[in-house]
Amino acid sequence: MNKVILFTPVGGTDPISSTNCRDGSMLHICRMYKPDKLIMYMSKEMLDYQDQDDRYRYCLDRLAEQQKRVMEYEVIERRELTKVHEFDYFYEDFRAIIEKIYQEMDSTDTLLLNISSGTPAMKSGLAVLQTLGEFPAKLIQVSTPERKINEHMHKDYDVELLWELDEDNEEPCENRCKEIQCPTLSKIKKEEIIKKHIKVYDYQAALEVADTMSAENTKKYRELLYLASRRVLLDFAGVDQAVKKTGFQCLPIKTSSDRKYFEYALNVEIKLKRSEYADFIRAITPLVVDMLELILKKQCGVVIDDYCSFRKRRGETIREWSPEKLNNTEVGDNLKKYYRSKGKQFQMGNVYSDALRGLLLMMNTDVRLNALVDDIRKVESRIRNLAAHQIISITDKKIQKETGFAGEQIMEKLKELFTYTAIPIKKEYWKSYELLNEKILEQMG
Repeated sequence: MNKVILFTPVGGTDPISSTNCRDGSMLHICRMYKPDKLIMYMSKEMLDYQDQDDRYRYCLDRLAEQQKRVMEYEVIERRELTKVHEFDYFYEDFRAIIEKIYQEMDSTDTLLLNISSGTPAMKSGLAVLQTLGEFPAKLIQVSTPERKINEHMHKDYDVELLWELDEDNEEPCENRCKEIQCPTLSKIKKEEIIKKHIKVYDYQAALEVADTMSAENTKKYRELLYLASRRVLLDFAGVDQAVKKTGFQCLPIKTSSDRKYFEYALNVEIKLKRSEYADFIRAITPLVVDMLELILKKQCGVVIDDYCSFRKRRGETIREWSPEKLNNTEVGDNLKKYYRSKGKQFQMGNVYSDALRGLLLMMNTDVRLNALVDDIRKVESRIRNLAAHQIISITDKKIQKETGFAGEQIMEKLKELFTYTAIPIKKEYWKSYELLNEKILEQMG
């Protein structure tokens, strides 16, 4: 429980460098981290030195005695190992050894890996294991006192004398250990996946990937992903909570009565950018109805709710034209005139975009506005029913064939219609999702 375990190859400057009389990497990590257990990996050359004068255990025992503690040792012997430059050998061997170490650890234990002792192939083998992310561990690097490569001097090595001369035994001792934050391959791959999801505005998928990573790895951007995932769902309460946590205000329209229309329009545009053409077409109708109402209010002073009745059905409020409220009014008369001009009779019932379009045409003289309203209504009437009620493929070409307009042209017309409402929308507001993406990606680094 709560054990610190150090796995270390044994290298040429262990346990004490004969050139500078200071701790080698293995001994220095033991001095600073005080591991409960030390697992030493020794090639034939290191085992020969150990057999010669017991130098490694001698210094470790003296250190444990000095620190008034007990340290358990385990030696993994590789007497047949003479080709210490072969990376593949160490990667496979270390992987098997560390997997066994982990099987004996519990969740409270900590594994340290010494990546400063041993040959370059040994150090690389350990670093790659950590990069692959199979075994969570702390990579410990130890700098030399001179901050340069140590020479390996083994002739006439006197371990007892070197222990007495070791300057690191004197207090205070400089801590030359550094924990290396090595990004794992798994982390790199997952962050690339997250970035791809962000670029196509699939924030929920990005969040799900982020939540498979450690909180430490995602702490800079996880809440921003959550904010974005709430925003694209039009969950404004969730967005407001996330804004408080992140301090990042992503909604350009602050007034709650206005922002729902604008955010919905941005949502419609996201469907277009993701080539979700059927959803794009289906999403237009409720937006068109709301926008025509807003335009009627702004341009003609007509509030549609004033001419409607409301009733509850299965917990939902149903809005319908009210004959009593329309009777002997300009709005009622214009609705009748509009439908007579089409050879039809105005029917009471739910409020649909065609009736709102008719009111605008009858009560407004702005040629450009009327043309926009006609174009959007044409799009809605010609292809929306196909997308909503038939199993067909909806592509940008199909939209253009049926309506005369490509998806982007339709979106531009919707944006222009917003200029006839009372909602104060600046041109740059339409790029607010791109700004949100930039913020998240910036925090990811």
